[in-house]
Amino acid sequence: MTRHILTAVAWPYANGPRHIGHVSGFGVPSDVFSRYMRMAGHDVLMVSGTDEHGTPILVQAEQEGVAPRELADRYNRVIVEDLHSLGLSYDLFTRTTTRNHYAVAQEVFRTLHRNGYMVERTTKGAISPSTGRTLPDRFIEGTCPICGYDGARGDQCDNCGNQLDPTDLIRPRSRINGEEPRFVETEHFFLDLPALADALGSWLQTRTDWRPNVLKFSLNLLEDLRPRAMTRDIDWGVPVPLPGWEENPSKRLYVWFDAVIGYLSASVEWARRTGDPDAWKAWWTDPEAQSYYFMGKDNITFHSQIWPAELLGYDGRGARGGTPGPLGELQLPTEVVSSEFLTMEGRKFSSSRQVVIYVRDFLARYDADALRYFIAVAGPETQDTDFTWSEFVRRNNDELVAGWGNLVNRTASMIAKNVGAVPARGELTDADRALLATTGAGFGSVGDLIGRHRQKAAVQEAMRVVGEVNTYLSQQAPWKLKEDPVRRDAVLHVAAQAVDDCNRLLAPFLPHTAGRVAAMLRGEGSVVTPGSSIREVQDLDGPEHYPVLMLDEGPGSGWGPVPLVPGTPVAPPTPVFRKLDASVVDEELARLEGEGG
Repeated sequence: MTRHILTAVAWPYANGPRHIGHVSGFGVPSDVFSRYMRMAGHDVLMVSGTDEHGTPILVQAEQEGVAPRELADRYNRVIVEDLHSLGLSYDLFTRTTTRNHYAVAQEVFRTLHRNGYMVERTTKGAISPSTGRTLPDRFIEGTCPICGYDGARGDQCDNCGNQLDPTDLIRPRSRINGEEPRFVETEHFFLDLPALADALGSWLQTRTDWRPNVLKFSLNLLEDLRPRAMTRDIDWGVPVPLPGWEENPSKRLYVWFDAVIGYLSASVEWARRTGDPDAWKAWWTDPEAQSYYFMGKDNITFHSQIWPAELLGYDGRGARGGTPGPLGELQLPTEVVSSEFLTMEGRKFSSSRQVVIYVRDFLARYDADALRYFIAVAGPETQDTDFTWSEFVRRNNDELVAGWGNLVNRTASMIAKNVGAVPARGELTDADRALLATTGAGFGSVGDLIGRHRQKAAVQEAMRVVGEVNTYLSQQAPWKLKEDPVRRDAVLHVAAQAVDDCNRLLAPFLPHTAGRVAAMLRGEGSVVTPGSSIREVQDLDGPEHYPVLMLDEGPGSGWGPVPLVPGTPVAPPTPVFRKLDASVVDEELARLEGEGG
């Protein structure tokens, strides 16, 4: 049955380029899932964009001597180009500085306020003594008063997972310059999480099929729910849409309040850009629709607590009651799909310490599908994992080049040399039928694993099927059948069909390669799974221009075997993967040490 599937992908922050640790959490897993779901016949809406508000943008802009909007414009374009090169198939990748986003974020705030879940309170705000600028919670570190961890942030402790306020920290200090912040009284609006606690808890208790680490962390958050500030003393962000506040140049909505609303505003923008302004509702107001949120584990709090609480309050489903706003009754996440952290050569990624490799730099030297494959097969799906250059080279050479790539090349080479086109099917033997049954069954097993967010097991299962095809080809040895061309052609047809099946199994993981393999066996222009293109657009409600990613038109293939057409020309192939020299390891380690000291 066709379903509406929302793939909500974490919003990369536009204060610099993204590194491979970032895309291992939000990027590749969400794209594999979306491509599979589209191939399986579902109506997928994959949305995200660059997150462009908050103090970090202001700090970075000041350091570079540019305006915040200029900084956001620059890195928005860099990130759009990098995600496009990686092959992420967004229906829309936009940004949070659009007027459409402002309008949707303000609408959510107004309804939360009208329903009684956004309450005004006097609180203590952290100020930098040297600059007079407000310090956001995440820019303050100190010792956690609960577990004693030295390195807790002003909004939560990553060690014990408890929600904190900056004033809770022992020996608080600014992450910008190390100085002790000054706390002053200020007025802010707070999301009344305690009034939403019962509804939030009841919902989380139904999420029994989430990854255990995500569900346990989320349930633990319920133990210490307290009102949370949703406005900030800052002049860069979405204005607070209430009389007396909207005109205040130094009060804005909290960046994390408006960022998660981006999933909704991006869906609205997508609908408007595609000519059907109400189309987004099929993914947001229909109880039968499903929504999956992809991110790294440091963002779980905002997606399993803050965002669901905002939705519950908007719908009027908390202790204070209320009614849904003009957008209608909005549905809660089906699942928060959080990955753990990827480290690099045993060290935590750090842009400031140059322990990093940016997506753009990586793709300038290596193939996008090689990185996607590594993330899928060895990434931080349910536990922290380490990226090493030696393992990257090994998997590229042993699994992609010698395994899948070799199967594709030798199959196409034999067909090109002996027939010049896809051979006729001919009469099949038990061995032939057994192989095709194996590749056909792979669609069920691989698809089931992707659908349950077990991508590591899914790609391993797909590569197991590739191994079965390699074994078949070696056993049938069509190169020995020169005296029996009918049998030789039957073997080559079965091998070609099996390769085509494997190509579909691997297409969600390796979309660039999938297009090349399909062109070998089905002709130029064959599309297995469509990608996104960069489009230059104008703000729907203003004069600004910016780049977006939008899904290409045209259908891809289905999720299942599709018979090859005998007689389709097959030319001598070129390798689908590049073998990497062992020297790559030493070169990259030297580069890392040179940059990181």
